[in-house]
Amino acid sequence: MARDYYGILGVDRNASDAEIKKAYRKLARKYHPDVNDTEEAAEKFNELSMAQEVLLDPEKRAIVDRGGDPMASGGGYGPGAGYGGGFGAGGGLGDIFEAFFGGAAGGSRGPRSRVQPGSDALLRMQITLEEAFAGAKKPVTIDTAIVCETCTGTGSKSKSKPDRCSNCGGTGEVQQVQRSFLGNVMTTATCQVCQGYGEVIPDPCDTCGGDGRVAAQRDVVVNVPAGIVDGMRIRMAGQGEVGHGGGPAGDLYVEVQQLPHPVFQREGDDLHFTVHVPMVDAALGTAFEVQDLGGEPIEITIPEGTQPAERVVIAERGMPHLRSQGKGDVIAHVDVTVPTNLDDRSRELLTQLRTHRSHEATAVSHADDGQDTLFGRIRRKFRR
Repeated sequence: MARDYYGILGVDRNASDAEIKKAYRKLARKYHPDVNDTEEAAEKFNELSMAQEVLLDPEKRAIVDRGGDPMASGGGYGPGAGYGGGFGAGGGLGDIFEAFFGGAAGGSRGPRSRVQPGSDALLRMQITLEEAFAGAKKPVTIDTAIVCETCTGTGSKSKSKPDRCSNCGGTGEVQQVQRSFLGNVMTTATCQVCQGYGEVIPDPCDTCGGDGRVAAQRDVVVNVPAGIVDGMRIRMAGQGEVGHGGGPAGDLYVEVQQLPHPVFQREGDDLHFTVHVPMVDAALGTAFEVQDLGGEPIEITIPEGTQPAERVVIAERGMPHLRSQGKGDVIAHVDVTVPTNLDDRSRELLTQLRTHRSHEATAVSHADDGQDTLFGRIRRKFRR
């Protein structure tokens, strides 16, 4: 006579896999040998394990529903079978974990949601130094995933709700019993029919194939803040890829790459540039104008007697400080130029100046660090 596997677990014939597992766990806690070491309890526990195995296996359950007994040949179950290896037949690692922790060995995760959050996206964008100085709004086009307009993210052609997966009963997992020298070990794997979602879409959308999203190009405007530094990333919340099943979009990160400038070189929030000053202007002093990155004039004053490699600092005309008040400085590095290819008149005037000044070339002592000489500056730099 065929066993009444449904009656053993106390469930009806239409019970779902989740209901079968719940009934098994409830009874297994009562009859498990770690709790009840009587021979009757051991037999009952084996019987419960066998019933769960049969009813969670679609093929074996179908035999039961037709009035047969898939375990009629013995199959290792029966009175007194099993605890020689420490785990009885049908009482493998999976059964013990299920009985006491509510899941199979390794932990049962259950079905995962079809609606998943989208991935973040990274875009690299080049900007000029002028755009970093003043800030800018730059339109860009990105390749991303957007919600399918045909099914509005449902993945269904009729926009109906998914059906419960008949292969796993909506759990997203299928259990298999593997026989080993320890007895029967129950393993859990992701259902290949529903891919672990526990549900299937009966009429997948023709546009997205049931994914709820499609690949597309999208135009966005990136707000570049004034003072941004090369290599920084701008986060644009919710502008990344839409998730599976029309889930919420991830974030878009825009990494800024600053292009070289023909005049200014940026160091932090300071702007450096080199000015070539004729020898006579360096001696007599002069002034001239340059434009800052915003197009406003900056007056550069070269004091009388300016020496080569000296610096002229114009405060608060450099890059704006990011997220704070104030600006860096503009720093002019003086390069004194000596005239070449002199005409007769220029040579005559320079000769008169040399005679008037009556200065001769002199050697500089290497030990004299007090003088603001080239060697002195080099020595002081390397002694820091």
